[in-house]
Amino acid sequence: MAEAAVRYLRSVRTAAPEPVEALPRPELRCVGADERAPLDPREFRRVLGNFASGVAVVTAPPATAGDPPAGFACQSFTSLSLDPPLVAFMVGRTSTTWPRIARAGVFCVNVLGAGQAELCRSFAVSGADKFAGVAYDAAPASGSPRLTGTVAWIDCTIHAVHPGGDHLIVVGRVDALGADADADPDGPLLFHRGRFAGVTTP
Repeated sequence: MAEAAVRYLRSVRTAAPEPVEALPRPELRCVGADERAPLDPREFRRVLGNFASGVAVVTAPPATAGDPPAGFACQSFTSLSLDPPLVAFMVGRTSTTWPRIARAGVFCVNVLGAGQAELCRSFAVSGADKFAGVAYDAAPASGSPRLTGTVAWIDCTIHAVHPGGDHLIVVGRVDALGADADADPDGPLLFHRGRFAGVTTP
């Protein structure tokens, strides 16, 4: 019976589908200075603060021997592409940590747990030894500091850097990653309306 069905299906010829023409790509251009809406920066920050974001610490190994590792607290981290696996974070053009990460050419994103608000604050300051008293090991691909107790880590190589106003958009190719669902019972650390918060996952 099955063989008869296969023979029948092979005997039925279906018309080949007509090729579908791709739509033309949209024309991209930059927004002109005279096209920008007159926004109050404080209102911009207040309104966008209603979007809750996760909190991470981006780290990198020393670019040259004798230098300390680099790291800074980051809210603007996101996944970008599945194939190839890409992530992205945004960093201010005035950041003094970013040039050290750029020289290293690699970085590790450490996703903080709800109980790591103080750790985040220590990496948000400028000019201090951010790694003093901080436990970490080396991420497997890049050797970047992988902070102890984080809920997830993503080990990357810098793939591309794009301008984005007063920030830079850094794209990383993911080389290794991992997560620990038991690292913090209250889940990841969140930032909302200028305050830290946690979320408990059932």
